[in-house]
Amino acid sequence: MLVPLAGTTQAQRVAKYGADFLAGGVGARALAMGGAHVALAGDADAVYWNAAGLMAMEFPQAAYMHAERFAGSVSFDYGAGAMPLTDRSTVALAFFRSGVNDIKNTLDAWDPERNQPKPNPGDFITSFSAADYAFFLGYARQLRPSLSVGVTAKLIHRSIGSFASAWGYSFDASARWVGERYRFGVNLQDLSTMLQSWSVDSGNLANLETVFGDELPSGGTELVLPVARLGAARVQPMASGLLTWAVDLDLAFDGQDANAFDLAGVSLHPRLGAEYTHREVASLRLGLARIRQVRGEGLDLTPTVGAGVHYGGISVDYGFGDFAGVVSELGFSHRVSLSYEFRKEAYKRPSVD
Repeated sequence: MLVPLAGTTQAQRVAKYGADFLAGGVGARALAMGGAHVALAGDADAVYWNAAGLMAMEFPQAAYMHAERFAGSVSFDYGAGAMPLTDRSTVALAFFRSGVNDIKNTLDAWDPERNQPKPNPGDFITSFSAADYAFFLGYARQLRPSLSVGVTAKLIHRSIGSFASAWGYSFDASARWVGERYRFGVNLQDLSTMLQSWSVDSGNLANLETVFGDELPSGGTELVLPVARLGAARVQPMASGLLTWAVDLDLAFDGQDANAFDLAGVSLHPRLGAEYTHREVASLRLGLARIRQVRGEGLDLTPTVGAGVHYGGISVDYGFGDFAGVVSELGFSHRVSLSYEFRKEAYKRPSVD
């Protein structure tokens, strides 16, 4: 059993992948477009991508997504709800869970004195889950007809069975500008620097030292550094539909330079996406979720595709892609999301005076 805890000291350290379970994004539409969505976010999913985009909503909306990652070994679930408050403000709530279930704990099945398994070892094997949770509270405010801003407060909880757990918190700040054809967005993710404080139950890990001779890990604090997410999109009306192009660029300061474009210590993560929507009923999408330069390997591209149907306020979307690159052995990722817009006049956002 592997227990990836925070380390053996109480010192703070920078975690390159401290909140990586959120890095894949939400919403099958956005993911099918390669995650190029910072400028396009305009529904309940905007609480994740760019809270300022919540101002694009006219009616309350609920959304849900399920995804299987790493050949189905990791399940990911997300749900969100958003509601216009006034003519110039919107609020949203979101919940995330990413976990691996039914992990076998064999520590109690080993007899360290005899240096072999106990008789009937299956009687001593138990199971546990390793899961990450997140809770988002987003708020958007319109400053001008074309400009809105937003903020998202985030609470993170991570657990490794009964062995260890962590709590973390931070907030994002965002802005979105909408023109006739073009959209621009920025999301300063974890602007406050996310703090994750780990605690370890040494009693549950006592056998780790006895069986393997390993030093027991202790709690500590991880720091997840900010990421600047920039986005631009162009919306092009056509005779029978709408063609949308989008590009995002993440600027990260966490030292992930081995598998990314790097500029003076800042790693660059571009994403591209395109969508064609026919008469507001059916959509086809494709994108590149990852464009990176892998040291010693060359250029690595991660393509995505997807589709969606929309009717009467209901949208069903599907996205498909290789979670970790074309040549990966980690399997493909399927994402399905459902959203519903409550299109009743009583719920509609009040008109701007």
